[in-house]
Amino acid sequence: MTVAFILILLLLLSLAAASHYFYTMAIARRPKTFLAGNPDLKDTPVSDPVWLDAQPLEAWELVSGDGLRLKGYFLPALRDTSRIVLLAHGYSGSGKMHMNALAKLYHEELGYHVLLPDARGHGDSEGTYIGFGWPDRRDVLLWIGELIRRFGAEAQIVLHGVSMGGATVLMTAGEPLPPQVKAVVSDCAYTSVKDVLSYQLGRMYKLPAFPFIGMTSLITRLRSGYSFGEASALEAVRRAEKPILFIHGGADTFVPTPMVHRLMEACRGYKELFLVPGAGHGMAYTAAPEEYAWRVRQFTERFVHERAPQPVAQP
Repeated sequence: MTVAFILILLLLLSLAAASHYFYTMAIARRPKTFLAGNPDLKDTPVSDPVWLDAQPLEAWELVSGDGLRLKGYFLPALRDTSRIVLLAHGYSGSGKMHMNALAKLYHEELGYHVLLPDARGHGDSEGTYIGFGWPDRRDVLLWIGELIRRFGAEAQIVLHGVSMGGATVLMTAGEPLPPQVKAVVSDCAYTSVKDVLSYQLGRMYKLPAFPFIGMTSLITRLRSGYSFGEASALEAVRRAEKPILFIHGGADTFVPTPMVHRLMEACRGYKELFLVPGAGHGMAYTAAPEEYAWRVRQFTERFVHERAPQPVAQP
């Protein structure tokens, strides 16, 4: 062997080892300790787990297209309604732990039924990897089908996600959706998995995207069935036919704010933008709760309407 060949081999082995490390750290299901102390996540979003724990949650379950048992929690509305919101949580989170404040908003103020599914690889759902929204979009389609099965053709469904959940609902919006899905709300979503991981690789590790992102994407394709390039919310919104409300913090440095402007530009359907000055990642509701609630209400009420009370038959 020549010295040059040995050096190339060592370089390739080092690259493979580094890519395996990044896969294990970011994609594989395991505690994400690297997020602790991240200055881009220094603030904590508003949360109300005590309120949610006191609610009459129903445990739901379905099986994904690739055989995973997925869990979700359903909170019935306070009165009869056809309005339902599916809340999609973020990276390394869960529905009950991280979407309880928005669940309270939709349930208490807006009068919705609330579904809180745990994404594959998260919470009480099965799965050995994180899908960053791409395989999850198919799971959301199954949850939508389950809602329609239970509530019928009159169901009016809103998809609302935060961070990875925001990207998930945008990726779902790029699929053919039934008429029962009326609107999408995406809070601090990234443009694509490739974009956000390239950004984080540079910000957290001071490393270039090439060649690490490509190699880690290849490992992800082989072990988890998807690649970073195809997992694109940006491409999905080009195909989306449902109205979308884009929300983002003006000081988001974890999923940088310019990404929302790219998503807005790519979206060809009805769209609105709510930018919260000074808010960090996932902090829009915490920073401006009253305006956030008003924006969500006025947007959803354009497309979701209160069902007229059903007449009671005379005895």
